[in-house]
Amino acid sequence: MSGITIALSKGRIFEETVPLLAAAGIVATDDPETSRKLILATNRADVRIVIVRASDVPTYVQYGAADLGIAGKDILLEHGGAGLYQPLDLQIARCRMMVAVRADFDYALAVRQGARLRVATKYLKTAREHFAAKGVHIDLIKLYGSMELAPLVGLADAIVDVVSSGNTLRANQLVAVEEIAPISARLVVNQAALKLKRRALQPVIDAFAVAAEQGHARR
Repeated sequence: MSGITIALSKGRIFEETVPLLAAAGIVATDDPETSRKLILATNRADVRIVIVRASDVPTYVQYGAADLGIAGKDILLEHGGAGLYQPLDLQIARCRMMVAVRADFDYALAVRQGARLRVATKYLKTAREHFAAKGVHIDLIKLYGSMELAPLVGLADAIVDVVSSGNTLRANQLVAVEEIAPISARLVVNQAALKLKRRALQPVIDAFAVAAEQGHARR
């Protein structure tokens, strides 16, 4: 396709991207939350949106199935960013990558004593690099959801996950003990597409930049 394909995921990122798309003159003709379509047309004949799993956005863009996409920094840390140009921090979908433990677990003491920790997460690469930098030995346990349950049932000593309000942690008697990185959504662009379709892509990228800056100023 000679037009522009944008990869997005459902949920918070899509909702917070709608104003940015509108600023670039792009409006989806269907709502991904109610439509079963995976390819959404827009008001522009040369632009379409593909709806993919959040963790797959960088892969679709890397391999050129999408020209650009929006992905959380947490996803990009795991992906590694190969083949991607990341021109913009859109400053939306903001949260923090954290280490959390049961409220009655003395994390600082365990680290000080050199204990080997069991860590449950879906962010294996990020967790491995974080604890390696601290010199803490860990056994990683991959989970896909309900991270908070792992320390409560003795599956893990700690979890690594993204935290927004912290309400879920508190509701399950967990506490955040360490911040690994601030997280927000980034615009990612296929490097080959940027060269081949620069005239079409650059105005969209520029409009996103202006809209993101205005949104940040309002906050």
